[in-house]
Amino acid sequence: MSRVPWQIKILAKILLRRLPVGYSFWKKIGIFRHGYMESVEYSYSIFKTHFENVKPPKNFVSLELGPGDSVLSAIMNKAFGGSRCYLVDSGYFANFQLSVYQKAETFLQASDLKFQSDRLTKLKDSASSPEQILELYDCQYLTDGLDSLHSIPDKSVDLVWSQAVLEHVRQRDFVATMKELRRIIRENGKCSHTIDLKDHLGGSLNNLRFSGRVWESEFMASSGFYTNRIRYSEMIRLFEATGFAVEVTDIQRWDSLPIPRAKLAQEFQHLSDDELCVQEFTVILTPQAQRTFPISV
Repeated sequence: MSRVPWQIKILAKILLRRLPVGYSFWKKIGIFRHGYMESVEYSYSIFKTHFENVKPPKNFVSLELGPGDSVLSAIMNKAFGGSRCYLVDSGYFANFQLSVYQKAETFLQASDLKFQSDRLTKLKDSASSPEQILELYDCQYLTDGLDSLHSIPDKSVDLVWSQAVLEHVRQRDFVATMKELRRIIRENGKCSHTIDLKDHLGGSLNNLRFSGRVWESEFMASSGFYTNRIRYSEMIRLFEATGFAVEVTDIQRWDSLPIPRAKLAQEFQHLSDDELCVQEFTVILTPQAQRTFPISV
């Protein structure tokens, strides 16, 4: 699939997205799936990475932006000592099949973490509806994106994290989303975000070929391959402008531009090779006073 030309991928996703078929069907055949968070091992590894990036206090409250295809992060939150968590997504994508969560509990009990052994019995004995699973792990699963963030109390979260999610926030909503995260995070809390700036069509910069007018249209943005195309330096500036101190802990680059500069839309052609060659980076965000200069994307 990775060898399929990007143009064909875009055309196929545009056509398929408009068929009257639900998300569960597309996920089964590997199209439009939202990450790999149904994998217990992957979910554990990702949560552990962000937990260690921040080292939150005992009985911390966490918020994951974009949990994708499961609420396994709720179990991980409990296993790592959290008291409760919010999982915020743009739709109801999570699989609540009981076996996924039983496998997670068994995995955690065999790990070095002191997971509460009575929870596995409780999960097996319960009716195991989504609501019961969420209640068991003190989790609120919110599926209205930015509107869901509005419902979370001020300064109520110790750890905010995301894995390859911020690049999918609509460009028009990015600043508002970061302002909400700044409102929600406690003054001694931290955010850990890994951001993937590749095109999500094959790991290049083909998304930068389009003008903003075309790319940000509802037609394109709703077709299953959208990224907001905010580049590295601009995203750092927006983090700072919305009230965060920024520490970049990891950055991955291409050695040279993956596509010819002449193929880029005019709005990106002025950017340096150094800027355009950033593939992925991880940041730790710490609350600070909000900057006073204008913020826009």
